[in-house]
Amino acid sequence: MKRAGQKLVAGTETPGTSQTSKKQKTSSYGSGFGESDLCTSLDWASLPHHVILRVFQFLTLVDRARASSVCRRWNEVFHIPDLWRRFEFELSQPATSYLKSTHPDLIQQIIKRHADHLQYVSFKVDSSTESAEAACDILSQLVNCSIKTLGLISTAKPSFMNVSKAHFASALTVVFVNSKSLSSIKIDDTPLDDPSLKVLVANNSDTLKLLKMSSCPHVSPAGILCVADQCHGLKELALNYYILSDELLLALSSEKHVDLEHLRIDVVSENPGQAQFHTIKKQSWDALVKHSPKVNIVMYFFLYEDEFDAFFREETPVTHLYFGRAVSKAMLGRIGLNCPRLIELVVCANGLQPLDNELMQIAQRCKHLTAMGLGECEVTCRGFLEFVKMCGGRLTQLSIMEEVLIPDSDYSLDRLHAEVSEHLGRMWFPDMMPTW
Repeated sequence: MKRAGQKLVAGTETPGTSQTSKKQKTSSYGSGFGESDLCTSLDWASLPHHVILRVFQFLTLVDRARASSVCRRWNEVFHIPDLWRRFEFELSQPATSYLKSTHPDLIQQIIKRHADHLQYVSFKVDSSTESAEAACDILSQLVNCSIKTLGLISTAKPSFMNVSKAHFASALTVVFVNSKSLSSIKIDDTPLDDPSLKVLVANNSDTLKLLKMSSCPHVSPAGILCVADQCHGLKELALNYYILSDELLLALSSEKHVDLEHLRIDVVSENPGQAQFHTIKKQSWDALVKHSPKVNIVMYFFLYEDEFDAFFREETPVTHLYFGRAVSKAMLGRIGLNCPRLIELVVCANGLQPLDNELMQIAQRCKHLTAMGLGECEVTCRGFLEFVKMCGGRLTQLSIMEEVLIPDSDYSLDRLHAEVSEHLGRMWFPDMMPTW
């Protein structure tokens, strides 16, 4: 990097170049961009503040600090409040992580000078307890903050779950109490608890719009119900199924609550073979959709086949379904019967039984379906083609592994791809299994 006063010269100049030709080359800038004889010079220290600021926004904290030593002007930009509106603290232990950790002294400098400027902040930690503890220590220092977005991101488990609940809750409370304007919070896989949520609600109930808190075992249904009851502007919510209840859906459907836009539900088996999942009443789902007719209800399933009994026995307004483990033919049949709002369906695995009839039923009943993905499943080529015919051009995303499709007496894979492409109105091929 050049220091102040040095020139960066683009292009070359022959000894016999005249002053006139120089002017001609310079005036052609813009019309002849990229020509080898273009001659221009740039004084880095004279760049406008907004240009330097834009450059700094692409740099990590360490690189920003290095760039700030180029000259006095760049150092001034380093401390412009706008540069610190959005910031990600990367905290890791070098021996256990691929992340580049932020130097502690630099973090202290930023907190001292810019805590009141930080508005969109995230903390990225690895699996070590030390990195999670460091994140909590920084959170505890943000007493002058005005944070609007807070994200606690674990690149590997268990991370924050190894921190004591008291330490984590105490650090988070500092932000909840002092910010007063939190609108978006992502705190998955953390020891968040009900008292912390009450502090959040007491200080940010008028501003909170998005709350993602899946895999927070210390939060009870009562804790999330408190959020739904008092945060009337809440538009996006992500949680575990064990917290979901009829009471919560009714609270989100009350007249004082705004229309919910996005509800994500993770259905995870913590104790395989031992979990018994409760059933949500159809009336509760109906109340939510009546109040928020455009709500996206997204469900991620990580269950074993014998754990699906409580789901989709009645009409359920789910819009996006993802199955991370094998799901039975019977379960897929229920989806075709009872999920009329379905937009996207992804099935990781099923087994060795063709799903022709189930796909036909889904195509017939799920009139809004636009995206389908099939992994370790089996479908005959004829059955798959019939499914595509029934869905027509509304299938904007169709990801099917080649191994899923079973050739029959009528259709080979080559003929299938040609006819599917014709019905979709675009070129389509099945996905290939990587060879590496």
